[in-house]
Amino acid sequence: MPPKKPLARLAAGELEMLQMLWREGSVTISEAQQALGLPIGYTTVQTRLNRLVKKGAAARTTLRPAKYSAAVTAADVGQTDLDTLVERVTAGRVTPLVAHLLERHKLSAAEIQELKALVAAAERKSRGCQS
Repeated sequence: MPPKKPLARLAAGELEMLQMLWREGSVTISEAQQALGLPIGYTTVQTRLNRLVKKGAAARTTLRPAKYSAAVTAADVGQTDLDTLVERVTAGRVTPLVAHLLERHKLSAAEIQELKALVAAAERKSRGCQS
């Protein structure tokens, strides 16, 4: 299921910050700076966290010092990125993407069964049946 509100595209540094929030939970700017373990300035961390809040990917408390936490899941971000990829690369068509993946990656029997079930569900949905 897609996220409730479409996510804005995240820059690499913002995604790195969000991954840290998933790992660490609720953190202050100083705690985030330390958790990243990179030579990155306090104000840079603050800017990235505030951008995540503005984009709806993180939440900030009103307490002082403010604490930041992830407002979206990794699945939400992945779904948004995949939707963007399909739109940009294949003009919204799923078949070329699936064909490419099937050509390039070896699938296990379990994955093939899972794909068959997904195709069957898509067929039912396209016929107007809900299950």
